[in-house]
Parts: sequence; C-alpha cells; structure tokens
Amino acid sequence: MAHTIRVEVVSAEEQIFAGEAEFVVLPGIMGELGIYPRHTPLLTQIKPGAVRLKLPNQDQEELVFVQGGFLEVQPNLHRRSGARDRARAARGDPQDAPPRLTRADSSRQSARERVSAPT
Repeated sequence: MAHTIRVEVVSAEEQIFAGEAEFVVLPGIMGELGIYPRHTPLLTQIKPGAVRLKLPNQDQEELVFVQGGFLEVQPNLHRRSGARDRARAARGDPQDAPPRLTRADSSRQSARERVSAPT
C-alpha cells in the first residue's frame, strides 16, 4: 500500500473534499507546491487555480478548482482551507471547470492590479 496523507479542502460554507491522497499539487503564490507524505510543516497562501489530488488506487487525478485561500501542512495532516469558491471537475468531463477557472484567473488578475497599483 502506498503512503498517503490526510487531505481536507474546506470553504467557509462546506467541506469540499476529505480523504487520503498519495500527493497533492496546489497553485502557490510563488509557484506550484507539491505535498507528499512526511512533508515539512508549512503555512502559505495559495492562488486561484486547480488543486490536483492523486488518490490511492486511481490512475486519474481528482481536480478541485479554488479561487485562493491558505494551505496548512501539519505532521500527519494536510489541510487546504479558506477556499472562497470551488468546482470539482468530473473525471473525463471537465465541462464545469472552464467558467470557474476563467473567474479565478480574473480574480487573480484583479488582485495583482490592486497590489501593484501606486499608493
């Protein structure tokens, strides 16, 4: 059996995903983050985009789209919390993903413009 980590993706309104994963890839503000079992503790902001989950005994990754939030990695726990919005892409049928990803990209661009605007 492969080593796994406990993953929880939550928003203020609901729990989006909870389960075991072999690894998780998230869109960090400084680039993609790969989280594997026994990862060092970490707390960082993530940007809008796809969270990729490699679930045990499945070849295809599960995708969860978020509009940003925070990543917390603790010993024996990985939690992605603070999501503002999400859409889970169906395996083999990501029809729902493009509109959500477009909105997430738009939100990210707006945030960049606010941060780089002169004060």
